Amino acid sequence: MKKQILALSTSAVLAACAAETGESPAIGMPNPASEYCVQQGGKLEMKQNKDGNEYALCHLPDGRVIEEWELFRSQK
Repeated sequence: MKKQILALSTSAVLAACAAETGESPAIGMPNPASEYCVQQGGKLEMKQNKDGNEYALCHLPDGRVIEEWELFRSQK
């Protein structure tokens, strides 16, 4: 009886390990301000302020450099 329980337990553990998990889902959504910058032909430059917070500048084809969210809000 003990052998049967051990065999059943082992089978259950192995079956759980063999389960397919599939592809992991994407986490979060893309930043709409970053996407807008790129759609306008801009290039992003990541920066960090003195407090350690990150922000991005958008370098536009016409030579302007503007913070990505400022650009996004000005066009909406």
